[in-house]
This record gives sequence, structure tokens and C-alpha cells, in this order.
Amino acid sequence: MSSTASGHQDNDHRIRRDRSARPAPAPGPEDERLPLGRTTAYGFQHVLTMYGAIVAVPLIIGQAAGVSGEEIALLISSCLLMGGIATILQSFGAPYLGSRLPLVQGVSFAGVAPMLAILAGGGDLSTIFGAVLVSSVVGFLLAGAFSRVLRLFPPVVTGTVITVIGISLLPVAISWAAGSGEGGAADPRSLALAGITLLIVLVLSKVGVGMISRLSILLSFVLGTAIATAMGMVDFSGVGEGGIVTFPTPLAFGPPSFEVASIISMLIVVLVTMTETTADILAVGEITGAKVDSRRVADGLRADMLSSAGAPLLNSFTQTAFAANVGLVAVTGIRSRYVVTAAGIIMVGLGMFPVVGEVVAAIPTPVLGGASIVLFGTVASSGVRTLAKVDFNHSMNLVIVAVAFAFGLIPVAAPQFYAGFPSWAQTVLGSGISAAAVVAIALNLLFNELAAGNSEHQSAVAAAPVRVVRADTLAHLREGDRIQNGTVVGSDGAEVAVVAERHFDDVRRMIDEGEITHTGQIRMVLEAKDARS
Repeated sequence: MSSTASGHQDNDHRIRRDRSARPAPAPGPEDERLPLGRTTAYGFQHVLTMYGAIVAVPLIIGQAAGVSGEEIALLISSCLLMGGIATILQSFGAPYLGSRLPLVQGVSFAGVAPMLAILAGGGDLSTIFGAVLVSSVVGFLLAGAFSRVLRLFPPVVTGTVITVIGISLLPVAISWAAGSGEGGAADPRSLALAGITLLIVLVLSKVGVGMISRLSILLSFVLGTAIATAMGMVDFSGVGEGGIVTFPTPLAFGPPSFEVASIISMLIVVLVTMTETTADILAVGEITGAKVDSRRVADGLRADMLSSAGAPLLNSFTQTAFAANVGLVAVTGIRSRYVVTAAGIIMVGLGMFPVVGEVVAAIPTPVLGGASIVLFGTVASSGVRTLAKVDFNHSMNLVIVAVAFAFGLIPVAAPQFYAGFPSWAQTVLGSGISAAAVVAIALNLLFNELAAGNSEHQSAVAAAPVRVVRADTLAHLREGDRIQNGTVVGSDGAEVAVVAERHFDDVRRMIDEGEITHTGQIRMVLEAKDARS
């Protein structure tokens, strides 16, 4: 073959490779690189924010499965290790994997009820791991198609879901703050500690030093724990009981076993977590100002599902993005995904160095609760900010938000509401986040996407009220006049008196003739006229 022909062939190969290669996205605000010390500190703040949630699932499932305390500790270490790996994959990314956004991953709470049902039905941890493995592989294959429905998440849907995420998390923060008082009442000492921690967050957020303000959550954990130690509310007895260094044994509970009903129930969980992760990706994109498209969502979902598929091999469960950490991004303003990558590395370390995790676990729940009130409330506030972009005039958007809120808050207001429903319904509707998402998407399709059949005259709830103003009223207004707290304020900031129509001509004449020289006189004149009549 001639060198010319060979050169043409090489060029053809390069062209084909270039066409198949995915172009690198332009750097965004989430790609900011901070100094190593700040990156580590901010990353550790993310870990403390989600630590309690990530260890709760292995505790619940391990106790329900009847395994030993040592095996529960293994499950916790495994979940921390897998959560760290999933976080690194999601935030740092790999080809076709990871949203490359500041999203912390961890074990999904959506799977708790189905996994408990599997155990109650005679299954064991190997049955759960088999169901998680198969359902996650199916989710991985569906990720690309799932991301193409991004148009089903306009601001009216995302704003509703983000707000419900925050509101759904707030009861957790409040229960942490309340402690365990007598008869279910709030414990005064726990409330005091939570209140002090909340005050620390607010004061540090007010400080003009950016580093301190952005580390307000981490510092509140440290200072709150120090105060709790002085109050005798910290138990460090468990520190040092485990080994210094350990690595969770793969398949420690035996190879996965596969049972059809269990797989189907966990497949529903996967669809729920994919919906929640999509909402979290859109939420963090909104907060950071990062560009989010269907390709980015697909990459994020693939990372989610690949991590979930690998989790059973390391004795862990379905992975998902943690909404609480979305709130931390909003509070601190730290948008760098490398900070969250550092959090993932720290989580891997916690999984391999139990003594560090034992120290973190000693942080009292009232301290977590006081700081989390700010975090979770900020998520809800971010949703409200998104809803502010929605046009509620002459549309059914108000109804969409109202009904989706109602369904999203049922699990918050009445946790046992769906107890008598089929297990699949409990999985979908028992999560306020997925319930709000499903209802908002369905109603948005019904009223905004499927325009056929819509009335030109929307309901009284949806339509803006019809208003009229007398034409001669405008003659008395000037550019810049406004209504403030029920009072008309002029462009110069002075109050503009409002008088009844029957008195208007008299007041106008008295002003022209100099009998009334300031606004305060008008009220006295009118009161005198009413007294005489």
C-alpha cells in the first residue's frame, strides 16, 4: 500500500474517532478550583451534613435482618465507602458517567420500605443485594431514555419538587433538634443545644470574612459539639472500639440471590431514585448557574445506576443524590464540584478508618438538627425562587403547584397514610419528593403540554382577577408613585393622602388656597367635617 493511501486511511480513522468523541463541555462555575486546604474543609463540611443520613439505612436494615453488631458496623463502613466512590464518580466524572456537578451520593431512603418488606417476606440480605443489582442494571440501560424527558421538568415542576424536597427534610431536622423528651415532647436541653447551634450558624453567616461564613455549618458542628461536651451530652465511649484500618470484605454476606418479586419492587425504587436524582441535578444546576441539559442528566443517572449496581458487591444498597447537600451548596455559595469530590475521598477514608467515623458519629443529634434547619430550609427557599419565574396568570400553574404540594406533603403530615396501599404505591407515593414530581409532571402535561380541550376562560383559581381603575385616577398619579404597606407613596418618598370621592374637591380647593399645607392636616380637616355633618 502506498504511503499516500496509508495517510488517507489514517485520516479517515481520525475523522471517525473525532466524530464519535464527545466534545468537552466549556468550563462552568462548578469547575472552579479552590486551594487544597479550603477544598478539604468545605468537603468535610459536606460529609458532616449527610453523615447521619448515610449511616441510618444500614442501621435500620441490619437490625431488621437480625445480623450481629459487628456485621452492622461492616454495613455502615461499606455504605460510607460506596457512597464515597459514587460521589467521586458523580462529581469528578468519567467518560459518559457523572453529571460533574457538586452532588453528594449516598444510600437512598426510598428503598428502606421495600427492603424491609423483602426481609419480612422471608428474604435476607443476599436477596436484597440481588434485587438492587438487577434493578440498577435496568436503570443504567434506561438512563439515556429517561433523560430525554427533561422537557417534562419546566420551572413549574422543578420549583415545586425542589420546594417539597426542602419541606420534606425539615421534619428530620426538627426531630433531631427536639431530642427524646418525655412522652414524645421536646427535650429542653436538646432544644437549647439546637438553638445555640442555629444561633452559631446565623452569627457566623453574618461575619464579613468569607472563609468563616462559608464554613459556618462545619464550625457550628465543632462549636456545638464542644458546648454539648460541656453539658455532658456527648458520648465518646464508642470511639476506638473498632480496628484502626479496615476494608469491607466484598460479598461478605454471600453471593446475591435473585427473586423476581423482590427485583420488581426494587425496580420501582430505581425509577423513584432516578426521578429524585434528576430533580437534584436540576436543583443544583439552578443554584450554581451551571448549564444542565439532557446529556448531563443522562451522565448523572448512569453514574447513579452504575454505583448502585456495584454497591451490592461491597455490601451496600441503591445510591442516589442527597438533597440535604444541595442546601449546603445554596447556603455556602461554594459551587465547585471538586469540593464534593474531596467529600467523596473523605467518605472513602471514613469507610476504611472506622475510628474517624466513630468520632463523627459522636456528634449529638441536636447539633445536627440546629444546623440542618438552615440547610433544609434553604432548599425550600431555592424552590420558591424557581417558582418566582413561573407565570401564574391566565394558566393552570397555580393549580399544578397546589395539588403537587398537597401530594408531596402527605408523607410529611401523615407518615402512615399509605400503610394500607400496595407496596409499589407505598414506594412511589410514600416519598414526598417522588409523589410531588409524578403529580406535577402529570398535571403539567395535562394543562400545559396537551392544550387540546383547554378552556379559553380558565378557572377562577387559575385566572388573574379582572381589575379596573377609573381613568381620572391616573391624572393624579406621577411617575414613580407606588403603593407600600397599603399607603400611596410619592416618587419623592412622601405619603400621598387618599380621600373619599365626596371630599376630594373640597380638599383640592383648600390645598390650592393654602389652607392645607401638609398631609397631616388632611386627616384633621376631614374628621372635623365628619363631626359637623
